[in-house]
Amino acid sequence: MNKTVPKTLKYSKTHEWVRQDGDLLTVGITHHAQTMLGDLVYVELPEIETNIEMGHECAVVESVKAAADIYAPISGEIVEINEALLENPQLINQDPYGNGWLFRVRPFEQDVKHDINKLLNAEQYSKQVASEAH
Repeated sequence: MNKTVPKTLKYSKTHEWVRQDGDLLTVGITHHAQTMLGDLVYVELPEIETNIEMGHECAVVESVKAAADIYAPISGEIVEINEALLENPQLINQDPYGNGWLFRVRPFEQDVKHDINKLLNAEQYSKQVASEAH
């Protein structure tokens, strides 16, 4: 098992992770995604109180190599953004599962279990990453 894929998180096929924090869900990009992008230089986060829909673009990260869209891994309302990233996008490179989180979502109650069940567990995500490498 790849140590860079925490077992406590859920993952999207587009390389976002989700952690349940009480009633909220914290979202970030995976170690694999930040490695593929390289050194991040800019982050565009969604606005607080914006509704996001699972599978739709909701943020952008830019590196010296490329810009990448971030897709909502869950539907809900943005309740907090990681403002530290606006000054220091490289927090994502340094700590993608900790200080490099992107935003917090209050899921739409009726969708939360359904949406979370569509996400990958760590083993499934690790297999996906391995298959992409070939």
